Amino acid sequence: MTLIESDQRKAAFLRTVVRETGINCTVLAKRIEQVEPCNADILSARALANLTTLLSFADRHLSTSGTALFPKGATWKKEVEEARKEWKFEPEIIMSKTDSSAVILKIKGVSRA
Repeated sequence: MTLIESDQRKAAFLRTVVRETGINCTVLAKRIEQVEPCNADILSARALANLTTLLSFADRHLSTSGTALFPKGATWKKEVEEARKEWKFEPEIIMSKTDSSAVILKIKGVSRA
């Protein structure tokens, strides 16, 4: 697993958690735009950017068969509509169990429109 966190303090915290729990994980203290493509099976981001921007990260870092998981709030429908102007993607909508207006977008098949 690779965690990408641009905030140095948060990255240091994540490294501490990785070391103390002994999990197999790398923490990169960089902006996601600066990281070489990851060819990831799963990509997730919380409160990072709008869906259009997130899909550009998914296009760069997901494997061709990969899945993106993006928690989104009440404006998720508008974000999907806006993103479709630039991107092709297959979203599965998973309703939040804690907020009736929020969802998790499970996205596959990301490509430029």
